[in-house]
Amino acid sequence: MTPSNTLQAENPAGPVGIFDSGIGGLSILREIRKLMPYEDLCYVADSAWMPYGEKPPAVVRDRSLKIARFLLEKQGCKAIVVACNTATGLAVDLLREKLDVPVIAIEPAIKPAAECTRSGVIGVMATPGTLSGEKFGSLKNRFTDDKHIISLPCPGLAREIEKGELRSIRLRKLLTRFIQPFIEKGADVIVLGCTHYPLVKPLIQEIAGPGIQLIDSGEAVARQLHRKLEESGLRSPSTREGHQRFWCSGKVAGCAYSLEILSGNTLHIEELPI
Repeated sequence: MTPSNTLQAENPAGPVGIFDSGIGGLSILREIRKLMPYEDLCYVADSAWMPYGEKPPAVVRDRSLKIARFLLEKQGCKAIVVACNTATGLAVDLLREKLDVPVIAIEPAIKPAAECTRSGVIGVMATPGTLSGEKFGSLKNRFTDDKHIISLPCPGLAREIEKGELRSIRLRKLLTRFIQPFIEKGADVIVLGCTHYPLVKPLIQEIAGPGIQLIDSGEAVARQLHRKLEESGLRSPSTREGHQRFWCSGKVAGCAYSLEILSGNTLHIEELPI
């Protein structure tokens, strides 16, 4: 029997809900769309509250639960993808307790980085909230015996990427400042520990140089979602074409501009009513 304090999807063949503190989760949506073009997707950019990594934990948990409820109750979503490392660390346990649908989380890709590093030095770029969380600390401790992990907070970077100006001088300066310590300490792998960062992967690679490999969690999240939908009997027929809907809690015009620049498509962005 389902506990009385959990929420269930009304439509088991409904869309997949994805949310992030802003447009960063678009990097996850891309991988899901690539692997499962037949699934309907609902994406929420909580831009009015971004970045989660600079907000108190209670705020992140509250926003995560409100958005998940919106996706589940109002849109009939059959699964929720938490496309934010900070929200995963602070709120995923709460969401799994309250929601009776698969909840797919994301975490910095330290494990694959540990498997492919040659120098044994791994850099991790993430928000302050992600790096200070218990889940990240536990993940990091699993690999500290034979690997040197350098985790540096990147305050302001997600906010700069949110503007959609992906080749700006300010963005290049910020990235150079954050990446240079990894280069100096001999890292040959950099983990992009925020979903915003893969959106500027070409620029990060240009600054880091060809000798450093960049790793993010997008493909792994898409594969995990695919497994969960298969196991639960919730996968949509592969013969259909999936559709997308977008909501934004901040200024819709600015959010639409950034999403369109990053996706290369004209999108209809709706105002998030919570």
